[in-house]
Amino acid sequence: MAQPLNWQKSSFSGGGPGNECVELAPGDSSLLLRESDEPDRILLVTHDALGALLHHLRANRP
Repeated sequence: MAQPLNWQKSSFSGGGPGNECVELAPGDSSLLLRESDEPDRILLVTHDALGALLHHLRANRP
């Protein structure tokens, strides 16, 4: 039987209702991403791809 995923919210998210956010969970060799308001829609990404995306977003902030 598969172990349950340990989804984690950003520390920037509040805990109350209406505080939807992106959640992360570790996979075998990747990361799983989902929006808390649509938990059945899951995106699988590699560590390198997510790191490159975050680096790009930070470097191109207005």
